[in-house]
Amino acid sequence: MTPFLAVFAIAFGAILLVELPDKTLIATLVLSTKYRPRPVLVGVACAFAIQCVLAVTAGGLLHLLPHRILEAIVAVLFAVGAFMLFRESVSDEEDDIEDETPAAVSLSNRRIFGISFGVLFAAEWGDASQLATAGLVARYGQPIAIGLGAFLALVGVAVLAVLAGKAILRKVPLELVHRIAAGLFAVFAIVAGVAAIRG
Repeated sequence: MTPFLAVFAIAFGAILLVELPDKTLIATLVLSTKYRPRPVLVGVACAFAIQCVLAVTAGGLLHLLPHRILEAIVAVLFAVGAFMLFRESVSDEEDDIEDETPAAVSLSNRRIFGISFGVLFAAEWGDASQLATAGLVARYGQPIAIGLGAFLALVGVAVLAVLAGKAILRKVPLELVHRIAAGLFAVFAIVAGVAAIRG
């Protein structure tokens, strides 16, 4: 069995790489420039916590399957994630989150929390990070290490967006990071596919 810290590091690194150029950073950046950062971060973190629990649960259920079927499903999950990331890297379109948030900045903390939670909770459904989290749990069978690594990576991206998001968006070539993440997912898919074939 792979050690807890190694699995945690794999999950943290994979999710961080996937989410740095993703809509998570952009959505949090937009929300934090319109509203007070603290309730934005709390709302975003709560949305991530629920999404991680759901992904870890799905991965845990997959882990109960026979080994060959499990590896085949993990390969498909990572292949879909690689395809999604590669497609984003060649797309020139950017998600416009601004239309989803009201222009008023004098809202209560509770209202800002609700808006931030809703935007990020909706944005993360079926996202590459959710697929990766489920796939890693199914592969390694360590839900706590992977859930914690994924959650901290997501929150780390949100904190980066609040603190230095504009600078990151200017300096990091999003297409390159998407392609690196897609390549990482493709490697995970190949490893799982080979394991499924070997049985």
